[in-house]
Amino acid sequence: MLTREHVIERLDRTPNGGRVRTNDDARTGRGGSNPNPFDDNPWYPEDGKLRPAAVLVPLVNHGGGLTVLLTKRTEHLNNHAGQISFPGGRVDDEDDGPEHTALRETEEEVGIDRNRIEIVSHLDDYVVGTGFLVRPVVGFIEPPIDVDKHDHEVDEVFEAPLEFLIDPENVERHHREFNGRVRHFFAITYRDYYIWGATAGMLCNLAERLRGE
Repeated sequence: MLTREHVIERLDRTPNGGRVRTNDDARTGRGGSNPNPFDDNPWYPEDGKLRPAAVLVPLVNHGGGLTVLLTKRTEHLNNHAGQISFPGGRVDDEDDGPEHTALRETEEEVGIDRNRIEIVSHLDDYVVGTGFLVRPVVGFIEPPIDVDKHDHEVDEVFEAPLEFLIDPENVERHHREFNGRVRHFFAITYRDYYIWGATAGMLCNLAERLRGE
């Protein structure tokens, strides 16, 4: 069973690769393998201009095993409506870097005080189709957790076992046509939750780090 200590040790042992990842990594199954990700990659905006953003990858340190806290976005949002995601958002001018953004957004979206979150690492930056370059920040939370979700943005908050989410047997690779172009993406199904796109891709990156890849 993975413990907090195991995760921290493995993240420290396998440093961040400094790659830039996109959903198109699902085409080959290897993250960040394209040395120039702007080449023939439909997830990049045409002008190549990306806005900085950050998410928190919240690991909850339950005694019976680690879980990942995730949110389901409300259906009326303009971007990523109804999707499963990590708490996070764009980096504001007032933010002191992506870690600050991830903590602030987590506090705003699910009501978890930033002082209860221990930042331990970050994953490779991830490009999303809405034109953001997202920094995934990994942090631990000790239970119990009192969630106070932002009803306009968050429909549901739930936890899923970390070991299930990082098991390669539970990861699928799909492709669909969007706006006349074929786009590839990772997906993970946990109970009735369909986790796909950037969130699934970030979990694949976390799995690689924990396996020492």
